[in-house]
Amino acid sequence: MNDTPPGDRQSPASASSSDRSPRAAPWWRGDVLAQRLPHLAVRNKAAAALRAWFAGQGFVEVETPALQVSPGLEPQLRAFATRLFEPFEEGEEGQSLYLHTSPEFAMKKLLAGGMERIFQLTRVWRNAERSALHHPEFTMLEWYRTSAGWREVAADCEGLVRAALAATQDKAGATRRLVRGGMACDATGDWDYLSVAAAFDKYAGIDLMPTIADPDCPDRVALAGAAARAGVRTADSDAWEDIFHRIMLEKIEPLLGADAPTVLHSWPAPLAALARIDPDDARLAERFEIYVCGVELANGFGELTDADEQRRRFEADIEKKRVLTGETYPIDEDFLSALAVMPEAAGIALGFDRLVMLLTGAARIEDVLWAPVVPSE
Repeated sequence: MNDTPPGDRQSPASASSSDRSPRAAPWWRGDVLAQRLPHLAVRNKAAAALRAWFAGQGFVEVETPALQVSPGLEPQLRAFATRLFEPFEEGEEGQSLYLHTSPEFAMKKLLAGGMERIFQLTRVWRNAERSALHHPEFTMLEWYRTSAGWREVAADCEGLVRAALAATQDKAGATRRLVRGGMACDATGDWDYLSVAAAFDKYAGIDLMPTIADPDCPDRVALAGAAARAGVRTADSDAWEDIFHRIMLEKIEPLLGADAPTVLHSWPAPLAALARIDPDDARLAERFEIYVCGVELANGFGELTDADEQRRRFEADIEKKRVLTGETYPIDEDFLSALAVMPEAAGIALGFDRLVMLLTGAARIEDVLWAPVVPSE
């Protein structure tokens, strides 16, 4: 799933100098590696537990190429580009390809081909992302079910997080809690299910729904006024989406998943991404995100299977990216062909490195990586 955690809404300039890794000692030096080894042991146990959980649920582990025609079209994401040269090919131009920001397109092609329950634990790449929670190369856990809705996939997430907790208990058998900073979250009990509209009301005192009465033209003026009353600053140039995300980041996200994981569902239709529109309310989409200790852990959808509607959304996102960054990525026409015959499905992407951070209480994503991507001096 694109638009996901795991690379969520960090702008290229949002990582401060304090977020960047110190370079005083190389990551491979014995004493530096030794500091990470306890976290890395948890990482390996968690990966094994997740694979065992999926096997028990009848999922098939798949592998798809990292090199893709389109890396994903979310406006805020920047990809790594390369060129493919075939042997004995005349000329030297080659074909433009990208390292994927998510395995979503290829995995959905497998669903179109007849696969029913699939998962993948894979590396993905997002350029211009580096902070305590972001890394240019990271590990994503992504899975899909056909003939299922988003609630079934959210329930999957509950099951596998509990499996990871059980597999990484200490020797005394004490129940682990997911930890981030000063927050501790118990994922073994009931999870909180909260709609986006309810979260805006609860944490920011904002009535969101009137601002999306027309989901094709959300009311930025109304939302800007509500944001100002809630103490959130906005700019005249901000679009409705910009204001929405600023309210989320300042007023809502830090408070989610404080005691139990929060499943934040029923997102506004203008932010549907690759999700279906709610058949009972055209203002909303079948999208959800999971938060633990204020951290976005996963992003899931009841998947859109209307190829024409997906093309329209892709074209709109391409134009937004052109305005934001001055660059664009191509549409994967083969993906749209597959989408037209893909069965009803739901899917989710979970940031595996972030899960390990929460399991260990690690402060930075690089603390749970075997080897980081290190910029040159």
